[in-house]
Amino acid sequence: MARCAIYTRKSTDEGLDQDFNSLDAQREAAEAFILSQRGEGLIALPEHYDDGGFSGGNVERPALQRLLEDIRAGAVDCVVVYKVDRLSRSLIDFARIIEVFDRHSVSFLSVTQQFNTTNSVGRLTLNIPPVFRAIRARDHR
Repeated sequence: MARCAIYTRKSTDEGLDQDFNSLDAQREAAEAFILSQRGEGLIALPEHYDDGGFSGGNVERPALQRLLEDIRAGAVDCVVVYKVDRLSRSLIDFARIIEVFDRHSVSFLSVTQQFNTTNSVGRLTLNIPPVFRAIRARDHR
């Protein structure tokens, strides 16, 4: 069984007070994805790793830090996000986070983007979207 932590993030507080908000939608999609992969041995952990109102431009986010601590403690086998940019919008931070995942043999899955971090081609593919986001952000300064 692969114990999957679901990480969600929204950069603003807007709408977070609603009964069903963006974090809930991300979590629901991730839970459905994990359920669809149960034949592969994936199970969702009950813990919520939700960072509402936090930028993806840095790693100073309470739920992300708690997730990384749980990974280091061996409590997580897989991290599932709705989209890769929910994890980080910074290429450098993204690479550091993935390095922690690799060091602890934690796989990384996106609900809306196909990634397989168990091989070198998958790891290369994983780095392409953050590179394009970094270039786009630089071009819009």
